[in-house]
Amino acid sequence: MSVTGSLLSLLGSTAPAPAGFADALKPLLPDLSVGALLGFATGVALKHIGRWALVGLGVLFITLQVLAYFDLVSVNWLRVQALAEPWLAQGRENGGAWLTRVLTANLPFAGAFTAGLLLGLRARV
Repeated sequence: MSVTGSLLSLLGSTAPAPAGFADALKPLLPDLSVGALLGFATGVALKHIGRWALVGLGVLFITLQVLAYFDLVSVNWLRVQALAEPWLAQGRENGGAWLTRVLTANLPFAGAFTAGLLLGLRARV
């Protein structure tokens, strides 16, 4: 018995997939593969950009704290919080939906792109 036959028998199916299924899927494969590849690349890029943005924010905070420690600057953290809260609230409410709309606009392969994007964000690269 062949490997394919043994796998099909393990899955409980001895009938091969209908020939029409493969023929129907053939025209979609380029769009699906390109969409998944571009989505994966975008996910990896967003992950790295996000990391560098967080590193930059951390370095900025450390710099401000060191300057404040030596009385070179005075930071009004309550004012910083008051200025940042509306932006953070808006990003929390609309950020994910906006990013999805921007990244999948006019893409015929948006589903494959989204799946690749999620895999790219989770990838350990």
